[in-house]
Amino acid sequence: MPARVLVTRPQPQADGWVRQLRAAGLPAVALPLIEIGPAPDPSAVQAMVDGLQPGMLVMFVSPNAVSRFGACLPAGWAWPDGVRAACTGPGTVAALHVLGVPPEAVVAPAPGAVLESESLWERLRAEDWRGRRVWIVRGDGGRDWLASTLRQAGADVGFLQAYQRRAPAWTPEQRALATAALADPEGSCWLLSSSEAIDHLLTLLPRGRWERAWALASHERIAARARQAGFGRVENVAAGVEAVAQALKG
Repeated sequence: MPARVLVTRPQPQADGWVRQLRAAGLPAVALPLIEIGPAPDPSAVQAMVDGLQPGMLVMFVSPNAVSRFGACLPAGWAWPDGVRAACTGPGTVAALHVLGVPPEAVVAPAPGAVLESESLWERLRAEDWRGRRVWIVRGDGGRDWLASTLRQAGADVGFLQAYQRRAPAWTPEQRALATAALADPEGSCWLLSSSEAIDHLLTLLPRGRWERAWALASHERIAARARQAGFGRVENVAAGVEAVAQALKG
């Protein structure tokens, strides 16, 4: 029987992944290691939206960035003509469509590319960015590679905090689930999509022994952090449920 998968993404993405993994015949449970809170200043979101003009680019770092951004907007708001939305993953593309962004206004990495900022830049680098305004919609902090690259190309880059990221407050049931997984490393697999989530896990289980634990990581940076944390078996896996299912079924 395949190992039980602990999906550590924030909600509601974690539940979505659990449903899809179970549909693929894999035992999966949600154990979010990041909690998403609302925008600290919704008026800042509205002010940014009011200033959007044709030629601008808005980059969303995650589905949560899209949904929390949308939660700050008035009913009936429509994505402005001539403004593009950028992202790095299919989940964020889907969230943008729900927000009402036309498919032709969305730019994302090419099919088959690694889902990261570098691949997104390959779709953008041929454009003239001098003097153009770019917004990056994210939580509190994050990787700044794309912002730095756009600035070097002449863009005027700003950040908009649309949500807050924090460590979850586990329920007794969630703590018991994590402890049981740690005690059964051969029968459990941690699905990791964030280095920050690993940091929270170590804080939540400060005396955990990870040398036999198994993790699937969605990027080499996350895999490196998992190894540094002590995970004894770490594998890189491409983004998407199908790739995860294939890795787990061997």
